[in-house]
Amino acid sequence: MGVRARLGGWLRERRAAARRDEGMTTSEYAVGTIAAAAFAAVLYKIVTSGAVSGALESVIGKALDAPF
Repeated sequence: MGVRARLGGWLRERRAAARRDEGMTTSEYAVGTIAAAAFAAVLYKIVTSGAVSGALESVIGKALDAPF
């Protein structure tokens, strides 16, 4: 069996697999959306906490006061 024949078989197999996988269903979109919203809420809470806010202000303040 030649290289071309093996490559052709592999390509046919990949195309068939791609046709079987049609993407996410509605329930998968819903779970993904809920997970993204939960992650955003946790990230917002972390970034707006006192310790992180103070650290960010300190870093920005040092960057703005840096001599050129």
